[in-house]
Amino acid sequence: MEHLPNGFTLELSDGAFPLSTDSMVLAYFVRLPRGAQVLDLGSGCGTLGLLLCAGDGSCTVTGLELDEKAHLGALANIRRNRLAGRMDSLCADLRSVSDRFSPGQFSAVISNPPYFSGGPASRDHPLARREDACTPEDLFRAAAWAVKFGGDFYLVHKPERLAELIETGARFGLEAKRLGLLRHRADGPVNLIFLQFRKGGRPGLKWEDIILRNPDGSPTEQYNEIYHIPV
Repeated sequence: MEHLPNGFTLELSDGAFPLSTDSMVLAYFVRLPRGAQVLDLGSGCGTLGLLLCAGDGSCTVTGLELDEKAHLGALANIRRNRLAGRMDSLCADLRSVSDRFSPGQFSAVISNPPYFSGGPASRDHPLARREDACTPEDLFRAAAWAVKFGGDFYLVHKPERLAELIETGARFGLEAKRLGLLRHRADGPVNLIFLQFRKGGRPGLKWEDIILRNPDGSPTEQYNEIYHIPV
């Protein structure tokens, strides 16, 4: 059992991807308008939805998850945290978004998607980290359909995929507006990137550093904010 902010808890089903830096920092990176209606693409056990609901009492989150076991885990987490009125999980392929939702139905879309492209080598990674059913094109097509004009799509990915992600987003009318560069240590390489795309946005990309630990290994102020550690 993982303990989240404001008394929320997360229980992971067998084989589920553990609570990770990816999700914690993505929830920190996201900026939601008040009363936001959020769609989580590839929502797993509901981790991101729980984190967003724990930090923002006005948002609602709908998760779309292909794996039935993870979907059932999300429903259990929703019940346990008494979020039936604010969270939901649907067991479905994200490529079916246009059959399930009206265009522009959501004010924001989020995703912690697969990082590894297809091919024999990718089979060594769990399904949640492979692109078998979720290529970048699939992901951006779904996000562009679901998010309203002027709304935002947030995701986390590997730094070597940055150019591909920005180009794919642009093809679907999603303009990259913010880029977060995460380093585990201030003197280390960029380990993850966090992107905010705006539907119909004008060109203009701002970037920011997200650093978890100082050169001596001590946690940074950002680390404490991300993990809700009082100082």
